Amino acid sequence: MDKIDFHRRKWLTLGSAVMGIALLPRPSLASLSTARPRILVLNNLNTGESIKAEFFDGRGYNREELARLNYLFRDYRANKTKTIDPRLFEHLYRLQGLLGTTKPVQLISGYRSIDTNNEMREHKRGVAKKSYHTKGQAMDFHIEGIQLNNIRKAALKMRAGGVGYYPRSNFVHIDTGPVRTW
Repeated sequence: MDKIDFHRRKWLTLGSAVMGIALLPRPSLASLSTARPRILVLNNLNTGESIKAEFFDGRGYNREELARLNYLFRDYRANKTKTIDPRLFEHLYRLQGLLGTTKPVQLISGYRSIDTNNEMREHKRGVAKKSYHTKGQAMDFHIEGIQLNNIRKAALKMRAGGVGYYPRSNFVHIDTGPVRTW
């Protein structure tokens, strides 16, 4: 009988401890449930344009700000705009968080029309025939003051799409396609 009471007390104590821990606030869960605006600051190196856009207001996407970002990411050669996959902005925002920076992102290439992409393929190596740039799902960029290799490492850590590393050209490519690297 004493043995049964001992085990019973042990289980009751353990159960109480588990319940107590479960009731403690969890900062990670609190931060996920706390709606926060998401802001990106970008410079388009080809057009000289800059933008600060609150693309997510804490509850949902801001359509006007997404439209401004779509315009900044446009194919400036053909002057064509496409809806950019909002997950690309999410990836970029998350990447900046991992890097601990809010410095402006230097956009080199966003959307590319199929004609522009084909033209680039004729003159440059490494331009994919079915590039995610033509789908509005990719960008090439760097961030002033952040080592390119650190940007690459953080992007790889996210495991959120394609990551290309081009140190000679001074940019990293990210996209919202399948997880892969080159």
